[in-house]
Amino acid sequence: MFDIERWQEIFDTIRKNKLRTFLTGLSVASGIFILVILLGFGQGMQNGIAKEFASDASNRIWVWTQVTTKEYKGLNPGRPIALKNENYQYVTQQFARQLEDRSPVFRVRDVVVNYKKETLGYSVQGIGSDYQFIENQFLSQGRYINPKDEQNTAKVVLVSNKIKKEVFPEGVDPLGEYLDISGIKFQIIGIYGDQGGEREEDRIFIPVTTAQKVFNGANRVDNLSFTLQPAASFDEAVDASMKFTEDLKTYLREAHTVAPDDPSAINVFNTLEEARRYYGLTGNIRLFFWFVGICTIIAGVVGVSNIMLIVVKERTREIGIRKALGARPWGVVGMILHEAIFITAISGFTGLILSMGLLELIGPHVEVDYIVNPSVNFNVALSTVFLLIIAGAVAGFFPAWRAANIHTIDALRDE
Repeated sequence: MFDIERWQEIFDTIRKNKLRTFLTGLSVASGIFILVILLGFGQGMQNGIAKEFASDASNRIWVWTQVTTKEYKGLNPGRPIALKNENYQYVTQQFARQLEDRSPVFRVRDVVVNYKKETLGYSVQGIGSDYQFIENQFLSQGRYINPKDEQNTAKVVLVSNKIKKEVFPEGVDPLGEYLDISGIKFQIIGIYGDQGGEREEDRIFIPVTTAQKVFNGANRVDNLSFTLQPAASFDEAVDASMKFTEDLKTYLREAHTVAPDDPSAINVFNTLEEARRYYGLTGNIRLFFWFVGICTIIAGVVGVSNIMLIVVKERTREIGIRKALGARPWGVVGMILHEAIFITAISGFTGLILSMGLLELIGPHVEVDYIVNPSVNFNVALSTVFLLIIAGAVAGFFPAWRAANIHTIDALRDE
């Protein structure tokens, strides 16, 4: 039942102690404000990391080689290790059930790319037909390199949206045009884009078989790239990818006579393993943010409790008069709790509104390394405020219970 006299008492108390009430409310509001902002930036870090990994397939595995660093089976360190077509073929056959996409990569070196009379400064790479999905690319025009192009060593080429914009005059359709790569004509069959943005669009792609045959690649490849079949859960996908990575390293070390503990000769980058490491880091950071925010809120709740103790002390004589006039103990408890809950609720919702408003205002414009669009789930933030109100009620209960148990005579004697 609404008791207007109770509310009048609360507002009278607040008016008489404006500074004290303001500082108490400020400590509570700042606790919620800090917690929500920290949680928002925790989510922003998770968004940023997800964006970094979105530039390539999330389960991508990338293989490259360097030189040996250890003597093994009579072979000296310092040997350069070169991947071969047979390595790629063995892996794709041996692990066929585990693989979703696969492609070798051969980097064409020391070539000059021309369009008509203009010399272009873009790299040329030979790839397989699955490379589009491994690199998370999309087609803007035309088609991608297909198995038939590889089989026929076709002289076809893919250029990017960035290259189209920078090289071809406005209104000119690149499809069907020719690029001159070291004196050999390649017809443009498609325009691709990359989820990673223009920084990933400085490359020109041709079929890997064409690259090897025309540009003296023989049976060499520079990289092997794969994606694995989807798994039921993230942890299962990570475990499967790590097992595949170890099996792959074991095979390549045996095939190229590399010491099992050589850290340099055979290198494998596993995006899922990296993703788990980064997500684990962000999870720890978010836990730290929760810890800091909750500690700040606890400080505010302690402040509310202390203020209620002061209120009880100041109103001891008044409480004695109320009890002498027949006020019941729970009525006294309700009077003190009402004030504590009111201050906590108003302060908590103020901090919530300010923090959510700030994130809504600046969040979409925040885009720095590993932090993108910091935001927080409204239900989580609202639940935090209600927990704060409950904590404020608990904090006010003990002073209220103390007030309810003051002997009437002792209360009346209080100065």
